[in-house]
Amino acid sequence: MDALTRIDGHADSVGEEARIGILVASDRASSKAYQDEGGPAILQFLIEATASPLEVHYRCIPDSMDEIEATLIELADEVGCHVIVTTGGTGPAQRDVTPEATERVVERIMPGFGEQMRSISLQYTPTAILSRQTAGIRGSCLIFNLPGRPKSIRETIDEIWKAVPYCVDLIGGPYIDTNDDVCNAFRPKNARRR
Repeated sequence: MDALTRIDGHADSVGEEARIGILVASDRASSKAYQDEGGPAILQFLIEATASPLEVHYRCIPDSMDEIEATLIELADEVGCHVIVTTGGTGPAQRDVTPEATERVVERIMPGFGEQMRSISLQYTPTAILSRQTAGIRGSCLIFNLPGRPKSIRETIDEIWKAVPYCVDLIGGPYIDTNDDVCNAFRPKNARRR
């Protein structure tokens, strides 16, 4: 399933339009056995936390290594996403292959993302240690894996997103402005526009 959502951004934003990909890896959601809740949770966060205008591309696909790889490449290389956020497929089950697919398509691993996401989740559940979330860079696109449940997604992305705009700056992407009341993104003083 493909979908495109445009978010206008705030009138006083100093940011530029960014393209964000949301990739949901789920056999059941992609077959419509149940309604995806992870993708909408990520989208809701972006609406609340981002002041810049956004073009959000949504994909819901099966837990298939080949399909995940192909979709990540399509979103990064063809659509030109600056950030791709995945959800689903990060546990230890046989069909959980999102981290492996991510590692295959990125050029550089960003281990701090996975470490921090597990650290955040461990505050809420001891099974967070089973998560294999990772992150990396493909060209000028940051890709990172979130957990699958909406509550866990929100707990994690609320903290992780604080580092995303500056990372996008450093890899040559647009200046992503945030709503500081929701997510006060960090940038060194010399990298801030206001």
